[in-house]
Amino acid sequence: MKSLPKLIRRYVSIMLLSCVLLLVLNVVLLAVFTARQAPNAYPWKTAEEVADALHQTNDGGYALPDAVSLELKDSNAWAILIDNETKQVKWQTANLPDTIPLSYTLSDIASLTRGYIDGYPTFTGEMEDGLIVLGYPQNSFWKHMWPSWDYELIANLPKTILSVFAINAALVFLIYVVANSKLLKSIKPIVNGIQSLPTGESVYIKEKGLLSELAMNINKTSEILQSQNNQLHRKETARANWIAGVSHDIRTPLSMVMGYAGQLKDDTHLTDDERQKAAIIVKQSERMRNLINDLNLASKLEYNMQPLMEKQENAVAIVRQVVVDFINTDIDNKFPIEWKTDENISACFINADKDLIKRAVSNLIQNCISHNENGCSIFVSVRADGQNCIICVEDNGKGASDEQIEKLNNTPHYMVCDTNTTEQRHGLGLLIVKQVAASHNGTATIEHSSHGGFAVKITLPLLQEN
Repeated sequence: MKSLPKLIRRYVSIMLLSCVLLLVLNVVLLAVFTARQAPNAYPWKTAEEVADALHQTNDGGYALPDAVSLELKDSNAWAILIDNETKQVKWQTANLPDTIPLSYTLSDIASLTRGYIDGYPTFTGEMEDGLIVLGYPQNSFWKHMWPSWDYELIANLPKTILSVFAINAALVFLIYVVANSKLLKSIKPIVNGIQSLPTGESVYIKEKGLLSELAMNINKTSEILQSQNNQLHRKETARANWIAGVSHDIRTPLSMVMGYAGQLKDDTHLTDDERQKAAIIVKQSERMRNLINDLNLASKLEYNMQPLMEKQENAVAIVRQVVVDFINTDIDNKFPIEWKTDENISACFINADKDLIKRAVSNLIQNCISHNENGCSIFVSVRADGQNCIICVEDNGKGASDEQIEKLNNTPHYMVCDTNTTEQRHGLGLLIVKQVAASHNGTATIEHSSHGGFAVKITLPLLQEN
């Protein structure tokens, strides 16, 4: 169940990414908020600027530069200068509220430095002969009047912040797991069911939870697939039984036809024309018998009904024996066979059913003969290539087009029809070759011959030495 951990990792990654993005967003918003408050965030600095800019005039009074006065006006702030000696206000701005006293004690000064005068937040700046007090509109600033903190709290502040962050992250993860536990429990049987569908197994998932509708659809899909598989199995069984039955029923009357036709072919009382017709009947009957045998064998191989008698065999010896048998029957030398196997290779051992391998090689040589009525040379070779044994049968006949070869390599049917429907073309014999190779964990590949004709390569695994 590789997909469930992957899904969980995806959800966790999304959650962590969300937390990081949320943290970044909060930091950005805090920065924006702080930037917006920056113009009003330096009243102490402004108070120092007023203290530095305030100067005494020739007539003994005090005056502020126009720029500083404009800054105070824009902030709607007022200012007073308290004399160090008398504690009396000896200078004030024109917008001083009426409720602001003009005489102060030391305790009043200590109080206004930390806090307010009549609800106005105040900030101070030092001069040589007095104290500048800057007052802002009520509710414009909040002042912390007892700013004292435990030293260990400040020293451990980074560790405290990280701890709080970790606790918050753990809490978010816990909430996520609890909130999605039912969903994760529902996903596991769904994933298992989907993975089991391609194997053909019957699947049933309890139709409950958040994904009950999806579970119901998977159950219906499994039922449909099971029904289709059962119908297909019945059809395949019926077809195999029909082929076996027809093959059995045809053999007896076909044997009688071949027997009587053989007698007529050899009867000297008949004319040459009549005996020639009888010979054609025998030849076509033999062809029909071979076709029936091929059809029956192909059906058995397709449905794994052909028992394999596998044992250690020498592929070189098997193929050489098939070649010798064909050479002995080619009296007219119309289809000469060249043995192209390297003389240094005397053995190429495979685990195989000898009769089936001979049948496959015989089909390939017969295929060369059947499709080159004007004769051709046939080339047969056996070689070892890495961990495989390669059996190759090719000719220099008329060959096949690229389209035909593509069709032969990919058509799973018994027969391949073409424009000539009066005879069997490439198809059934080559299908048996493919099935024999597949039953031995090998492959059969159809291609163009290096000699200009048709070629088939059977690749079988070599027998591994202990």
